Amino acid sequence: MKRKERKKGPVWAHFIIVNKSNDPHPPVQCKYCSKNYQRAVPQRLKAHLDKCLKALNNAKLKEQPIIDEFCNRMSEEDQNTNVSSLHNQRLQSPLNLQSSEEINMQIKYSDQPESPSNIHFNLQNSEEMNIQIEYSDQSESPSNIHFNLQNREEQIECNNQSESSSNIHFNLQNSEEMNMQIEHSNQSEFPSDLHYLGYCYQYGIGIEKNEIKAFQLYRQAAEKGHINSKYDLGRCYQHGIGIEKNEIKAFELFNEVAQKCHIISIYEIGECYRCGIGTEINEIKAFESYKEASGKGHITSMYRLGYCYQYGIGTEINKIKAFESYKEATQRGHISSIYQLGICYQYGIGTERNETKAFESYKEAAQYNHIDSLYQLGICYQNGIGTEINKIKAFELYKEATQKDHITSIYQLGICYQYGIGTEKDETKASESYKEYMSLEDITRWPVDLIGYLVRSQNLLGF
Repeated sequence: MKRKERKKGPVWAHFIIVNKSNDPHPPVQCKYCSKNYQRAVPQRLKAHLDKCLKALNNAKLKEQPIIDEFCNRMSEEDQNTNVSSLHNQRLQSPLNLQSSEEINMQIKYSDQPESPSNIHFNLQNSEEMNIQIEYSDQSESPSNIHFNLQNREEQIECNNQSESSSNIHFNLQNSEEMNMQIEHSNQSEFPSDLHYLGYCYQYGIGIEKNEIKAFQLYRQAAEKGHINSKYDLGRCYQHGIGIEKNEIKAFELFNEVAQKCHIISIYEIGECYRCGIGTEINEIKAFESYKEASGKGHITSMYRLGYCYQYGIGTEINKIKAFESYKEATQRGHISSIYQLGICYQYGIGTERNETKAFESYKEAAQYNHIDSLYQLGICYQNGIGTEINKIKAFELYKEATQKDHITSIYQLGICYQYGIGTEKDETKASESYKEYMSLEDITRWPVDLIGYLVRSQNLLGF
């Protein structure tokens, strides 16, 4: 007697039957995360859907209003920075670091506060790198993770939302799986999928790059109430990605989602007020924004807050609070803050002077190619600050920082060649270094010793 086929429940709609047969429990694959089950059991499949991160944006969203569910999840889960698990999660990402040449092309660590007009898309220094990666602190979409991971901060912070669907998107094993994800998103009406597809178009991931299409998809998802899409839409307007640049609209979008406690947007509002992006400069409001975002666990805002306290930007100077802010960000792996903490220890800013701790801070940050730390570490080795004098190491560090276009290190390298510090004397190389330094640095900042050298070496330098 032929057994009557049992009607499959709704849970089966979320799985692909790998080998079709008469077996009531065939092998299946999850449509969202590609997990395989050799023997499909409805209870097990349902349990998987309950835990499948991608399924949270698809199977479960169908059971309730999209916008309400999304906003609740943003406020309760995505907005909470899971700092305690950063180091445990950092190795989960399958993304690979680029070559040193590519890294140097994309990153110039200078730690100088600049306008954020280049942030996120054209990275200029380690400070800006922190900004880009901390978007992951609240994102539930894949735009928080970039394929070109540059340094430790990216590896740490891009995994803060391990329970979001963004990580699922990048646990892809091959191009076939990537195409499956894109095809699924292309057919989806869900805002998180539209946002994911927009990200793929923006960066040419598994599909031909098309910034106009990316902008349109972000806008479409934003119209459905998707908060991260509104943020990315603001980035598009700010940098002219797929649309004409409009900083006023960018500010308005950041402001809208900031009011919904979107942490990175609160930070961006601070940047807008500090630099006058789409609004008038208002240092007090900038400080308030950094303080609010910092209180919610945003790491770069902690660094900015320390800078505000140190130099009295939008608030009174308070060097103790500056030191505390840098220290808090340092404990969370913020490289620029590690360097700044070294400065505080070296010069007694908000804490007692401690040259050993200063040296240790510079050394830690230098391990991640922080350019100012490479220079300061060279100074420590040259002058025995917090460590024994080692002029060879000092020379090597100046040379390394020079190769990364650190202007003061170029001058310092000239001094090493001129006086034979850590290397043989070489007047020709000394003059070459000085010439390069003078071509990059404003004449009002030239050291007195260099001016004296110019007077003595007019013929050599060609003046």
